[in-house]
Formats: sequence, C-alpha cells, structure tokens
Amino acid sequence: MRHNKKFNHLSRTADHRRAMLANMAISLIMHKRITTTVAKAKALKKYVEPLVTRSKDDTTNSRRVVFSYLQNKYAVTELFKVVAPKVGDRPGGYTRIIKLGTRQGDAASVCFIELVDFDENMAKAPKAAKKTRRAGKKAAPKAETVETPAEASAAETAEA
Repeated sequence: MRHNKKFNHLSRTADHRRAMLANMAISLIMHKRITTTVAKAKALKKYVEPLVTRSKDDTTNSRRVVFSYLQNKYAVTELFKVVAPKVGDRPGGYTRIIKLGTRQGDAASVCFIELVDFDENMAKAPKAAKKTRRAGKKAAPKAETVETPAEASAAETAEA
C-alpha cells in the first residue's frame, strides 16, 4: 500500500533523484527556461519554488540553506541577486509549465518549465478585447461638442 506517499519517485533512487533535481534547478535558475518531460517538470516545480521563496530574504542562513540544495555558488548568486528581486512581490507560483506535445523517440510528453517573470513574450502580450457573439449596442462615435445658442452668440461677439 502507498499510504501518504505522494511525490513522484521518477523511477530513480533517492540520491539519483536529488542530484537530478538539483541539476535541473541550477539549469532553470541560470537559463530561466528548460525543456523536460512533464513528470520531471512537476517534480522540479515542487523542488524550486521553496528555494525561490527562501531567496526573498537575503540572509546568511537562507543562502546556506539554498546552497545545501543546489551546491552551486553561481546559481545561488543568480537566485539571490537576479531572480529574487524580480519575484519579490509575488506570493507564489514562480514557475510555469507549458506543454509541447510528445517526444519523437519514446513518445514522452515534453514541456517547457520557466520562471514566470522572465518570459518577455508572456509579459508584454496585450490582453485581447473580450468578444461576444451578441449584437449589442455599437459604441457611439465621439460626438462633437454642441454649442448652445448663448455660446454661439458669445463666440460671434468675441470675433468682432
């Protein structure tokens, strides 16, 4: 029975899984987007998001905790100096998974996993106006200002 065993083991031993997730997390932090399988991306999301949350407060202890997970000082520096200031106001959800389809060789479902605030294409895309099928009121063209007779006579006297 698998009571209370909720995370995906990814068909690996604990040491292999920990090393793989650390390497993928380093690649994600350094490159801001990586391509992988959906199962690995979901496991990586659970691994990386607490590290990004930890990086919001730049203290010696939080740097040591993150370093114990990543074991790469360049990735830790990138996380604390570049990533953390950009996601400082976000309450969570630092990564996005975009499915790409299946891989040719083994038909595994592949996807992008990326840091949300670093994708310029998604951030700058304007929201399209909501279209409906109903034939409602058309937007009236901007009406020109209508002069009252008193304003018209005042304008004539000013010209003269």
